[in-house]
Formats: sequence, C-alpha cells, structure tokens
Amino acid sequence: MKTSQIFVLLMAVTLTAFAPVQKLTRVYLIGDSTMSEKLVSAYPETGWGMPFQYFFDSNVVVENHAKNGRSTKTFISENRWTPIAEKLQPGDWVFIQFGHNDESKEKQERYTRPEQYRQNLLGFVKETRARQANPVLLTPVARRRFQDGKILESHAEYSALVREVAKSEGVPLIDIDKASMELYQRMGEENSKLLFLHLEPGEHPNYPDGKVDNTHFTELGARLIAQLVLKEMVALKLGLAEHVVKPEPKR
Repeated sequence: MKTSQIFVLLMAVTLTAFAPVQKLTRVYLIGDSTMSEKLVSAYPETGWGMPFQYFFDSNVVVENHAKNGRSTKTFISENRWTPIAEKLQPGDWVFIQFGHNDESKEKQERYTRPEQYRQNLLGFVKETRARQANPVLLTPVARRRFQDGKILESHAEYSALVREVAKSEGVPLIDIDKASMELYQRMGEENSKLLFLHLEPGEHPNYPDGKVDNTHFTELGARLIAQLVLKEMVALKLGLAEHVVKPEPKR
C-alpha cells in the first residue's frame, strides 16, 4: 500500500473516532396490558406498544415498561416507576396510559380511587418534568362494547380525569379512548371483532377452548391502535414526530 493511501486511511479512521455520537431519544411507555409486551404463550394477544416502536428512525429507542394488570397505584407500589424516573434524560418522552385497572372496584389490590388516580397522574407528570423530559398523557383505550350497533363509552370517569390533568398542567393529550371508539364504530359491531381476541375452540393452540376478549388486541388491533397514537402525536406536532419514519415513495 502506498504512503498516500495509508495516510488517507489513517485520516478516515481518526475522523470516525472523533465524530460526534448521535444522542438517542428514549420513549418510555408506562401503562397496562393494552400497551404491554406479550409472552409467546399469549399470542395472538398483542399490546399496541409492541408495533409502536417500529414507527421511528434509528435515533429513537422505545422502552415498553407497561405491564399486565397494573394500575397507577400498583405501578408505583411495585417500584416500577421510580427506576424509570431516575434514568430519564433531558429530551426523553414518557407516554402514560392507565385506567383499565384503576377503575376495577372488584379488584381492590388494583383499584385506585378517582382522586388518587388524578394525584398519581400528576406525580408522573411532575417527576418527568423534573428531569427535563416530556410527559404525554393518554386516556385509557376503549373496550369493545356495542349496544344496538352503537359503541358504548368504557371509561367515562377516568378518561375525564386524564383530560382534566392534561388541561390543568399543559400536558399533551392523546385521547385514545375517543379515537379508538371512533375506530370501532367505523368498523362496525361484527368487523371490530377482528381487532380483539375472538377465537373459536381449536382455532389457536394457545387457546384450545377458544377466547372471547373485548379488551386485549390481536396483532391487527394493536397495529391500528398504535397508528392512532402516532396520528395524534403528529397532529400535536410533538418534537418526537420529527423521527417518524417516512414511507417510501411509490415508483
């Protein structure tokens, strides 16, 4: 190899070594089973946080900390929130979606009184901002409940509390309760079953006796809900939207 070629190679290596490292933006998802990662044994059940990570470019890392069965109360009491808060960096994002389990009075270990639910949401928001990170509040995603062909509200009281906190604290709000209800209504009572675990006996080895579940999503349902979250995020003009992967132009 010639001396000139060696020099060029060394210069290239040196410049690469001292090139600025691109700071990654982290998005933390905290919430319940409608958002969470799922075990293979639960398939085709899918949380909407699973496909959500694939909407972003390589500068964004999505960490899904949502967990089945958790309310704001248990997410805090089980020490799931504090380790997240402690590692937040300026410019990170926290997407906060609870409600399904907070409102379950029949499960007292999860149940969170409305006023305490509000205080817990405020705590997530204030601790996120204390680290110069960005909170985003989401209303709980709607369950599939129809009456005479019309979708019914699932979370009237708790969704209203999320909206109230978002307004009072100036926090971006993604009203996924409203958006998901509109989606189910557009699809109709029968077709909207495709978004949820509606399995006949013997249809899937993970559910040999079948399954009728109007809360948890299939892959299709999770992807469509994730797309709704993305659409609302872009409409809010959040800085994170700059990292959404642009579709390839049609040839």
